[in-house]
Amino acid sequence: MKTESNSKPTAAGDTLAATSAVAGEPLGFSAYIKKYTMTIALVVVFIFFAVLTEGRLLYAQNISNLLLQNAYVLVMACGMLLCILTGGNVDLSVGATLCLVAALAAQLMDKFGMNAYLTIAVCLAVSVGIGAWQGFWIGHIHIPPFIATLSGMFLFRGVGRVLLASKTVAISNKTFLDIFSSYITVPGLDKEGICWSAVIVGALVAIILIVLTVVNRAKKAKNGYEMKSAVSEFAQVAVIDLLILAYTWQIAHYKGIPVMLLWILLIVLLYAFITSKTAFGRYFYAVGGNEKATKLSGIDTKKVYFWAYCSMSILAGFSGLLMAARIGSVSGDTGLTYELDTIGACFIGGASAYGGSGTVPGVIIGAILLGVINQGMSIYGLDNNWQYVVKGAVLLIAVIFDVVSNHKTGKA
Repeated sequence: MKTESNSKPTAAGDTLAATSAVAGEPLGFSAYIKKYTMTIALVVVFIFFAVLTEGRLLYAQNISNLLLQNAYVLVMACGMLLCILTGGNVDLSVGATLCLVAALAAQLMDKFGMNAYLTIAVCLAVSVGIGAWQGFWIGHIHIPPFIATLSGMFLFRGVGRVLLASKTVAISNKTFLDIFSSYITVPGLDKEGICWSAVIVGALVAIILIVLTVVNRAKKAKNGYEMKSAVSEFAQVAVIDLLILAYTWQIAHYKGIPVMLLWILLIVLLYAFITSKTAFGRYFYAVGGNEKATKLSGIDTKKVYFWAYCSMSILAGFSGLLMAARIGSVSGDTGLTYELDTIGACFIGGASAYGGSGTVPGVIIGAILLGVINQGMSIYGLDNNWQYVVKGAVLLIAVIFDVVSNHKTGKA
């Protein structure tokens, strides 16, 4: 019997027995807890705040806003993961890049009357240019990422404020707002009080996941690969399906499926595919694992660094468009400290501070966990200063967990 090729790196805490010694052998309790630490933490924190807020966290509007208010973290965490994978490096300029691109979009539409589609194209082109600028200094000139992106943080924030002339610019372009912040409704199907289209989409996604699982298991069985036990795998799918159905049922009672959610899903799925299914995605893990060995194997590490930071800036720029549409205005402080939330989400979600380890699903869980903490504390009415204390403590615990895990496995 073949052993399934599974070199996909896993988040901190997910590197327990990648495969069991015997095909279909279930994980032990302690191994299961270790593998799904962050997922369990997310569930526990969510239940805690649901109880603490007397169920207000579960209101349809709050459930819908949970992802929308954290859209910038969910999107930028995918790009930040690539930077962290290369050796624990980060990009400190993402909040400033977000501000610059959002400011540019606002001014192009408000001051120059540019149409929404051309504005989006120009803003994304500028994002690519910023990424190429950052990637060049880091990848080819070998300026330390911390210094290069710190410089970018001041530079791009300053340019953004110059574009805005220290004013807050409102965005009223309906097409632009519809592209990023509208809700999907089906005339005749969606009624006041409930959007049945959201429920139907949730049910279809749940069915598709089951079908894909069955097809995947059939392929593995045909090729002689070892597999998880059917009970374990389908139990996981059942839990995911229940969460999807619960989420879509709740948002159906608000305004339905937000277009912004589709943008988030598109980016998350794209980066999950790149990092787990492509040779290009493996290069980031290879550089973080052993850069010298990666060079000797013929991989151009300069390009790896270049594309990591280029990708990050593109996602930061795109997040700027999302934020501009959601808030409806842009100021010089837009995106302030967003880089810290994004970095925090990655480390909380299991990206290793040493590089070479982490997954897109992991950082998304980290981002949602931060979102639940933020929203739960806000609904409860906790002072904003204490919110920083709690987030800092959660991040410290996550990094300590990573360091301890690396010491145990001899990586540190």
